Parts: sequence; structure tokens; C-alpha cells
Amino acid sequence: MRNASRLSSSAFFILMLSMALVVPGARAALPGSVDGAPVPTLAPMLERVMPAVVNIATAGHVELKQHPLFSDPFFRRFFDLPNMPRERKTQSLGSGVIVDAKRGLVLTNNHVIANADQINVRLNDGRSFEAELVGTDPETDVAVIRIEANNLTALPAADSDVARVGDFVVAIGNPFGLGQTVTSGIISALARSGLGITGYEDLIQTDASINPGNSGGALVNLRGELVGINTAIYSQSGGNIGIGFAIPVNMARQMMEQLVRYGEVNRGYLGAEMQNLDPELATAFGLDSAQGAVLVKIVPGSPAEKAGLRPGDVVTGANDRPIRDAAGLRNQVGLLRVGERIALDVLRDGKRLKIAASISARTASASPAGIKNERLAGVSLGEIPQNSAYYGQVAGVMVFEVSTGTPAWAAGLREGDVITSVNRQSVEDLPTFLSYVGQIKGALLLGVLRGNQSAYLVIR
Repeated sequence: MRNASRLSSSAFFILMLSMALVVPGARAALPGSVDGAPVPTLAPMLERVMPAVVNIATAGHVELKQHPLFSDPFFRRFFDLPNMPRERKTQSLGSGVIVDAKRGLVLTNNHVIANADQINVRLNDGRSFEAELVGTDPETDVAVIRIEANNLTALPAADSDVARVGDFVVAIGNPFGLGQTVTSGIISALARSGLGITGYEDLIQTDASINPGNSGGALVNLRGELVGINTAIYSQSGGNIGIGFAIPVNMARQMMEQLVRYGEVNRGYLGAEMQNLDPELATAFGLDSAQGAVLVKIVPGSPAEKAGLRPGDVVTGANDRPIRDAAGLRNQVGLLRVGERIALDVLRDGKRLKIAASISARTASASPAGIKNERLAGVSLGEIPQNSAYYGQVAGVMVFEVSTGTPAWAAGLREGDVITSVNRQSVEDLPTFLSYVGQIKGALLLGVLRGNQSAYLVIR
């Protein structure tokens, strides 16, 4: 038994030694097929796609906000304060996607190139180019830049409207500045909104790893078509936890067309305030479904009023797309260009109606002559401009000018203030504000935002 045991042990040792010598060779040359079937790989698709994804590096500056007292020479001399810098240099890293090789157009995120004085684009083949800013839209976090280069590879676009939960996708970008990186996953959810990531949200959610630096990169399907532009992650640590978001390519291309043509987005206006249709409201309206947007206010003279829409109407669809909530309707309206029409599916008193409205431009500003309230004599107002820190963050109207000696001046209203409410009614935009103040005969109670401080002013 001992001899047999020794022989068996020797044979086992020789067998293991033989495997150790053979296995490394096997690893060096993995088979292209197993049992006659090819081994699955994304490599051929990625070889076509990766040249269209670029790394973006920016350098710029931001102005530092200071309390007015620190700008007062007397105050500074009295307390012997040193001179403080008025601006700070910034740098950022991100990604972009070439979508038009002939014109050298690159789609990326607004937050990647915000405040940039210099934009450098590095291609997958190692070439580097200075980029020109074509235009940005902070409300959708889309930006377009242009490079002058030959032999570019553009990424074809998919139809993101037909994307489905469960579709396999690949994220390509420049996480943490490491260089081009590929991660894979699936589409986890569609039409995500209410996240506070962008002003107009209809985001694709994915579990493909997205990390800082991936912003502006490509989310592609297994055919190598662009499904979305990676824009954000949901994380408390700053790293990937399997919840990332991308702007649908259909939305991004809509914004790109306007940015290339006009340099800015000429966003449409309907003139209706809305809220979500929750189960309680659905029961009150006698509806079976709780999906839709309830119109709660129609601005006088607006496209909504001219089309015949009324408060209490429930909008369930727009341009043959279902409307799940107020954010969905707001997106549909805001993504249309001025002059386009929108066909709304409306429920009113148990009847289904089809109502078409023509999207108009928002009133850009109102001069003192256009404000029908004597207490605002000498005040010029307008929509919050895109170069304002409040743009896309605060709802209201901005004060452009206040004449001295007027009631508004005496009450403390000043240029640069943002009016957020009138007599405790929230102000969404300029037409809403003008509608409110035109009906008020007594004193005006204005909610005002100045810097980081909020206050009420009474104009008598």
C-alpha cells in the first residue's frame, strides 16, 4: 500500500507540473471560438466607436463674489484689510463626442466647458486641437464646440425615443483624467426627471460605471450608435455606485441644431402653469390613471389661452408622446422652437380633446411703459439672462433699471434684484409677473432675492 501510495503521489506531482507548463501557453492564445461558436466580444464595435470620443481639458476663471462692505475703500482702510483676489483660475477635465466629422462638431456638457477661456480637445489617436465654442444651453446641460481637423470619425446617432429598459449600453469617457475608458451595463430606467441635475430633465439612467470626467462622453448601444451624452452620477461619495444619467441623444441633437444655427437656444413658451396628476387629483377628476399634467393657471394673452386651454385640463399627451407628469409636459414645450406647434391630448370633463397651440417666444423684457401698475413706474424688468448666476436656478424676473425718486426706489428695489413673488404668489416668468401686477390695486409685497439674501419689500 505504501508503494502504491508513493507511485500515486509521484504521478500526481508530474501531472501538476505538466499543467503548470501548459496553462500559460493556453492563456497567451485564447481560442476565437468554443465548440465552433465565436467568443462574445465588444472589441470590433469599440474599435469603430472609440475614435469618435474625445478628451476635453479646459482652463478659465470665475469671479469671486464679495460682500459690498469689502469693496468700500473706507471700510478696508479702517480695518486694514489686505487686497482680496477678485477672480479664481479654474481647470476641468471631461469628455466629448464627435457627431459631425465634416464640420468638426463635438457634443459635450455645458458644465464641462463652463467659464472656460481655453478648450483643448485630444483625440484618440493622440492629436490635440484648440476648440471653438459654438454655443451652450445650461438648461439641458448641452454644449457644442468645433475643431478644425481632418480624418475625424463621427458617431452615428440612435433613436433614443425607442430605447428600452434592459437594453445593453457602453459608456465611454475620460474618468478622473485617466484617459479613454470603457464600461458596460444596461439602461436601468428612462425619462428620469425631478433630480435637479438640469433644468429640462428626461434622462436615461444606466448602471454602466460613470465617474467624474466621464461627463460629455458617449453612451452607445451594441450597434455602436450614440444613445446619450453622459452627464451626471448619483453618489454621496463622488464615485460610481451604479446610478448614472445621460441626456438622450434626440434631446441633445435638438439643442445642437439651434446652437449651431443661432448660437443659443430659442426656447418656446406656452403660458400655462401645471402640476403633477397624483392619485387624489385623479380621483377628484374622475380619472382611472394618475399619469398626466394638470393645468392650474393660464396666462392671459398666452398661446395656451389663444388655443383654448383652461385651468383643470389634464394633458396626457403631446405630439403623440405620452405625458407622465408636469416635468414631461414642460420638457416637451421647452424643447420646441419658437413658431412650432404642439398637439396636446387633453381630458376635460370626461371628454378627450385634441388641442393644438402655436409656441411663441417669451417676452424678453418690459419697459416702464409696459408695466400697468403705477407703483412700478420707472422700473425695467426682464427674464433672467443666461449670464446670470440665477439662470436656471431661480424662478422669477430680474430688475434691469430702477429710476431714483420712484416708489420702487424708495422701497429699496435695486438693479440686479430678482423678484420671486408678488403678494405671496410665486412668479415663474415675465408674463406671469405682468399679469399679477396688472390686477393689483393696492400695495405690492415683493419677494426679492439679492445675492444670497431673500427679503420682502413693500411698494406703496
